[in-house]
Amino acid sequence: MIQAIGLTSNPRKEFPPALDDVSFEAQAGCVTALLGGAGAGKTTALRLMLELQQGRGVTFFRGRPLHRMAHPSREVGVLLGDVPGHPARSVRGHLRMLCAAAGVPARRADEVLEVVGLVSLRDERLGTLSRGMDRRLGLACSLLADPHTLVLDDPAEGLTTRERRWLHGALRAHAAQGGTVLLTTADAKEAARTADRVVTLERGRLVADQDAAEFARTRLRPRVAVRTPHASRLATLLGKQARTAHRSVEVVRESGNRLSVYGSSCADVGEIAFRNGILVHQLADEIGDMGPGPDMDLDGIEPRAGEESRSAYGDAASTKADAGAGSRRRRGAAPKRGERRTPAGDLASASEMSQASDEGQDGVAARETSHGTGDEPSARDAGSHTSDRTAYDLPDLPPPISVRPAPSPLRPLRYELRRALGVGTGFVTAGVVLVVSALTAVVLARIGHTPHARLLVAWPRELPLPPAALGAGLLGAIAFGDEFRHPALAADRGTVPRRLGLLAAKLLVASATALVLAVLTVGCNIEVLYLVYGRELAEVPADWLSLSASWIGLVVGCAWAGVLAAGLFRSTTAGLAAVVTVPIVVVPLVQKVLEGPSVRTAAGFPLRLREVLLSQWPFGGERYLAAVARVIGQPVGGAMTLSLAALLCAYLFTTLRSRVR
Repeated sequence: MIQAIGLTSNPRKEFPPALDDVSFEAQAGCVTALLGGAGAGKTTALRLMLELQQGRGVTFFRGRPLHRMAHPSREVGVLLGDVPGHPARSVRGHLRMLCAAAGVPARRADEVLEVVGLVSLRDERLGTLSRGMDRRLGLACSLLADPHTLVLDDPAEGLTTRERRWLHGALRAHAAQGGTVLLTTADAKEAARTADRVVTLERGRLVADQDAAEFARTRLRPRVAVRTPHASRLATLLGKQARTAHRSVEVVRESGNRLSVYGSSCADVGEIAFRNGILVHQLADEIGDMGPGPDMDLDGIEPRAGEESRSAYGDAASTKADAGAGSRRRRGAAPKRGERRTPAGDLASASEMSQASDEGQDGVAARETSHGTGDEPSARDAGSHTSDRTAYDLPDLPPPISVRPAPSPLRPLRYELRRALGVGTGFVTAGVVLVVSALTAVVLARIGHTPHARLLVAWPRELPLPPAALGAGLLGAIAFGDEFRHPALAADRGTVPRRLGLLAAKLLVASATALVLAVLTVGCNIEVLYLVYGRELAEVPADWLSLSASWIGLVVGCAWAGVLAAGLFRSTTAGLAAVVTVPIVVVPLVQKVLEGPSVRTAAGFPLRLREVLLSQWPFGGERYLAAVARVIGQPVGGAMTLSLAALLCAYLFTTLRSRVR
């Protein structure tokens, strides 16, 4: 269950807080709707509950606040707005990436895709999905780690009626298994139709916390539903009678031959129709304005004739309660969401859920009618309605999974590999770097006056860095920049998790990518120079070992600088700017520091190192240490080392500070 206590947002300047001392509960096994219009504070309440916004108050999810959970996404499934994912990533690739982050098997992605009906679209890109498919994918992301609680911000926004019916059936099935569902909506009719409890907010304050039946009976507008072939004449007579009696009566002409009369009663409307000889096919009091939503065809809905006055939500609520009770009777007491072991087949069937949703659609049982006469459905309409119901039947929820408690992300290296390989950005960048590097090498060889070593890596004297180093820095910056631009990992906490395991995985993948890019660049340059100018320019220098170490160190250092700077400043542009800043700003400063006769050299370093360690390194290891020392002793190497050390310390400092907070 969810317990929100004293939620209050921080006020902005002279404006009052968007949310002021709001407390409510969402029980397990129930769907709770947070109802309110624009500016009522619904989204602010969710962000405060999920610790995405500064404010006062505390929220307990099964007795624990979110920051006390080792892995919040395993226990609380969240959907705020659109699905946060790279638009070029495939649906299945996005879910498999999140599986690695949550530490669940990759096959879980296929299971939830089957549940939400996206198996046929698993290879589609996220940017091509419609609004309804995006909502389905968002629900799949929420269910991926089998959480006990779902927190959804207006999940039915922009959906058609059938898609809304499907979504509400899925949420009802989750609650029937003992889970907790909290959703926001601005539609009072939708809240009364689909929720078990409705919490109403107005201007940031709690005004009502009721079960759905009481909410529909007390807070929705009563009306009289009239169906007559003389709707226009009856509407005129009702308006004339209201003006004569000085009463406030509103008559709304619905499509077809239907009227909705507000401010009157069945007796008054029936008496006026009888006195004027108007035939009435249907006349019923409906407590609550439970008519169809704005995107529903009104001609396609007809209440049952002779229906008595009743609560608009009462029968729908009892139908849902009976379905849930029957499911619990079959399964015994509803277990906790994370501890269930009952097969999904023991749930109430999808058809039962859909039927319950249909009966609550208008507060009375509804059936499809033809659009021609409004009397009886044609065979064609009945057939299409049957196929629609079959197409939108809700499959069983995915079976429960067993996950081990550990910090997030559990498999950072696998996550980072799937993130990097899931889109074509890295491959396109590497291809552009190779082409630009080869062309630059050819042009430099034609112009001349470029040292052979710099020619092989296509590094003009006029540029601070070669194309390969810039490309490696860009790929490193994208590693964290994409996380903040498309925060797939951060749906539950609002920011990319500052985990050292995630940082180490990104540095490792960036190092491997930079190493491959450095080797391919030199190899392609040598081949192109050989093809264009012959063997003379394609010869390998005698000191190729030390040059290779310096070259690899430069490219890998640029990649690391991009990763650390982008993670620190939360931007790809900032990461690439930090890479360019090293040779332009830091190198001159290091050169000025190293100038002068007072600076001591590192001569005799291997001998002193051997004396300190009192043993000789195997395989001549001191020579490699001396080579590393010489590389770092260069102005570029020293500047790169200082920059990386500063960026790493800053990243660790912000990480520790966020954990303390």
